[in-house]
Amino acid sequence: MTSITSVFDLPDRLAAKADPALIAGDEAHFARIRSSLESTVAELSARLDAERRATGGAGQQALDRDLEIHRVSARLRTLRRFGLDACLGRTVPQGDDEPLYIGRFGLTDGDGRRLLVDWRSPAAEPFFGATHGDPMGLVSRRRYRWTRGRISDYWDEVFTADGLEGRAALDDQSAFIASLGSSRSARMRDVLGTIQADQDAIIRAGSRGALVVDGGPGTGTTVVALHRTAYLLYADPRLDRRRGGVLFVGPSAGYLAYIDDVLPSLGEDGVQIATLRDLVVESAVAVGEADPDVAALKSTVELVTAIERAVAVYERPPDAALTVETPWGGIRVTRRDWAEAFDARDAATSHNDARDEVWQELLTILVDGYDEEGRDDGRDGEGHDEEGLDEEGPDEDGRDQGGRDEEVSPARLRSFLARDEELRAAFSRAWPVLDPEGVVADLWSNPDYLQQSAPGLTTRQVALLQRREPRAWTVADLPLLDAARGLVGDPQAVRRRRERESALAAEGEARARVVDDLIAADDSELLVMSMLRGQDAQNSLVDDAALPSIDPDLLQVPFAHVVVDEAQELSDAEWQMLLRRCPSRSFTIVGDRAQARQGFAESWRERLHRIGLDGVTVATLSINYRTPEEVMAEAEPVIRAAVPDANVPVSVRRSGVPVVQGLIGELEAIVSGWLQTHAEGIACVIRSEGGQSAEVGRRVLSGLGSRARGRLRLLTPESSKGLEFDLVVLVDPESFGDGVPGAVDRYVAMTRATEQIVVLTTPPVP
Repeated sequence: MTSITSVFDLPDRLAAKADPALIAGDEAHFARIRSSLESTVAELSARLDAERRATGGAGQQALDRDLEIHRVSARLRTLRRFGLDACLGRTVPQGDDEPLYIGRFGLTDGDGRRLLVDWRSPAAEPFFGATHGDPMGLVSRRRYRWTRGRISDYWDEVFTADGLEGRAALDDQSAFIASLGSSRSARMRDVLGTIQADQDAIIRAGSRGALVVDGGPGTGTTVVALHRTAYLLYADPRLDRRRGGVLFVGPSAGYLAYIDDVLPSLGEDGVQIATLRDLVVESAVAVGEADPDVAALKSTVELVTAIERAVAVYERPPDAALTVETPWGGIRVTRRDWAEAFDARDAATSHNDARDEVWQELLTILVDGYDEEGRDDGRDGEGHDEEGLDEEGPDEDGRDQGGRDEEVSPARLRSFLARDEELRAAFSRAWPVLDPEGVVADLWSNPDYLQQSAPGLTTRQVALLQRREPRAWTVADLPLLDAARGLVGDPQAVRRRRERESALAAEGEARARVVDDLIAADDSELLVMSMLRGQDAQNSLVDDAALPSIDPDLLQVPFAHVVVDEAQELSDAEWQMLLRRCPSRSFTIVGDRAQARQGFAESWRERLHRIGLDGVTVATLSINYRTPEEVMAEAEPVIRAAVPDANVPVSVRRSGVPVVQGLIGELEAIVSGWLQTHAEGIACVIRSEGGQSAEVGRRVLSGLGSRARGRLRLLTPESSKGLEFDLVVLVDPESFGDGVPGAVDRYVAMTRATEQIVVLTTPPVP
């Protein structure tokens, strides 16, 4: 019989922790977990194979099958990704000698015995939240460190005297402090097992309304944002994917790559993750706005509101009445008819999507108003005589123009009106298909249109916003383009819908001909072929898969909850992009007012009230777990000089490595020397966008080997936000700029370091 290797692989220096009295209970429990994992994976694999072999069915049956395949597949991915290392640790509750093991997911054995408790469940809360001041009913707590699937260390914390009775191995440092000293990697490391009590309280807060998590560098705001996302999806059924799901917004593509693996490691792979730029198609060609005054104007809510007025210009009923000539007499379309049809539009429907609603309503109004005496009585909808009316009397076919053909049906009349070119042309002029880009471009090329849409702008501001190439998009245009797309809709979606409707109509006509032929040829006694004209049979004959599909933009749909990191940088216009995607106003907002490049004089509540969010709760994180005390001592005066009331967090550890000052010429030697002496970890050179410092950084990168290049990043202060590195080298930090933006950039760059910073300056001119 093959023996099973111990789950513990403790180094010799930790021999005392290998005492069977301390770990025998764990060994037995992990054996049960291993057995349950194997049987669960086998069972789910068989179920998944059976579901995939089963016929798809139709309607709800097909939907249920797809959901079951997705659920089982996701569960299998999680189980296969983690083995025994799915266990984070254990707690021993007071009055209960049976430990409670906390896992990334819940797990039971075949007898229903609970082997792992999901970290998000209420029962697991003391594992994260217990402190010596509030032990939350615990005797002790143990956290594991896993290395290649085995436990390489563990840490015990004891909350009562009973917990010391041969059941705990006490260290001079906690699991969390030990984890802070580990090297950084290209992706954010798993930190679930070391969530702290202040962080956990915020993670588990309810989802109603807007929660602001205000925290300075190193306080774990990003950790909180990610784990809160996973927690809410588990704990709040109102946020699941069928009800909109969660959108997670980060500050940059580099940030998204850094955190990319965290949510899947927590068992959540259905979260939409994006930057603000990802929300707008035109961002691929957008460049920076050269004129800061123009950028400031475009960042306001006023210009976002102007888009709504600009679209409304194209939703105005005609002033003049129209007579549509039909074989059954003239049908008058009055101003009242137009206005009634336009008013029927659902306010939540975009302009292009509402177009068909309004058109169908107009046809309904005209058909319903057509009575036996005829509609054309020579008067408009308001009782006034109008010129150009058809005179009563027989037409060329001998029909009375004011009369009605008794044979005409509402469906036949509606079909005729729908094909009338004059009526269709009049409607297209009154409610045209719009292009969202065209609406915004017209504002930058037509000053009268802009002034009409934004009456609050001065003549000078209107002139300032005009440009020679109206479609030369800038980053400042993106919120306005997004607003236009939300109000107008996707013109391609309209085209795809029309193609689908045309294909459906063509298929219906062809199907009708076939059915007619089959019925005509049916000589059976029961005439069974006549059943093909029944609605159920007709529905079953439609092949939806063969029709052109309508692909919704996954980032345009409403979300049940939105999490936004580095939120202090969002302009008022950018906030509107997120508000449009979250009608429930359920937000998690993460940021630090002291890191706002353009300043942040208001409180969070004041700022969010101004952009349309009320009922805001603010939670503050003030302990710096990441950045060493040596680095913060250098960084704090930098930000306090520009932002005196900055929320500068207090560091809980020292690295023992001093801040190094040097000259730019030493950059290559410093970076290459660090990479050679540190087998692991990531270094980052942070410099300004252009000029000498940027060129120096590129030269250093080109001089390194391929492996070393993979451990070095070249970033600007802005692109480094939300990231962390073992070594940070600041190249000529004074070149980052003056005032608040420059101070914020220096502060942000310095506080990316988890071990050491080096500050390099330009040598003085002799």
